[in-house]
Amino acid sequence: MKKDLGRINGKTQLIGLFATPIGHSLSPTMHNLAFKKLGLNYAYLAFEVGNEQLQDVVTGMRALNVRGFNVSMPNKMNILPYLDELADSAKFTGAVNTVVNENGTLIGHSTDGMGYVRNLKEHGIDITGKKMTLVGSGGAATPIAIQSALEGLGEISIFARNDAFFERAKENVRMINEDMKGSHCKANIFPLEDKEALRAEIASSDIFANGTGVGMKPLEGLSVIEDTSMLCPDLIVTDVVYNPVKSKLLEQAEEAGCQTINGLGMMLWQGAMAFEYWTGREMPVQYIKEQMFE
Repeated sequence: MKKDLGRINGKTQLIGLFATPIGHSLSPTMHNLAFKKLGLNYAYLAFEVGNEQLQDVVTGMRALNVRGFNVSMPNKMNILPYLDELADSAKFTGAVNTVVNENGTLIGHSTDGMGYVRNLKEHGIDITGKKMTLVGSGGAATPIAIQSALEGLGEISIFARNDAFFERAKENVRMINEDMKGSHCKANIFPLEDKEALRAEIASSDIFANGTGVGMKPLEGLSVIEDTSMLCPDLIVTDVVYNPVKSKLLEQAEEAGCQTINGLGMMLWQGAMAFEYWTGREMPVQYIKEQMFE
């Protein structure tokens, strides 16, 4: 019998991704490349799953005894009630993007914030003492805010829509200002509808971050910045969106002379941390960069 009859067999361990929309995701390619490179008997598959199906899907994953899964927009907060335990990273952020099955116990982790900060470091950016203006208070923005504060950010101004998301943002601000021992970050909150406040906060910031899905399919061509005169050349502009690689926001920022950073690096580094949780091995990050991004 031939030795190589394909990687998938009766012992293959399944990792899933639950999100919608899902077709743009690079995570299956990234993880499967890493599994193959290291000779690990795992397979990573993406599934179109929204909030309505989430509970049933988690129940199914538990019954199938899968090794773990990722969750992305719009499921990062709604998945919390269906898990058994939360790691400290997820308790702080109130959001989960990585789930590990430890002998039948589903444990939620948050690697997004760590991935975001690591990506900034890879671009030579030290956030210590800096000021950030962040748009968003959902499952991607919240970990960015919390982790940045933990890692030395001096001040953060969070802008959120004046609806249920605003209440989440208020809680994030309260947590940073009152609960996070060892953090000296000052947090502020504003409604996203207050454009003059947005202009003023960006003007005094070192970093502007989009932590929403605006600019990602099917919202490509849209931007959280309507008036590009808010952007100045000494501003660093980051976006969690990585497909398209250059979002409308980053196009605007480039035209304004800003340094821009898309969401590819954040996706890579948060994925590397999840990979290690599932497999106990370090992801071959340099190999993945060469294969996918260079």
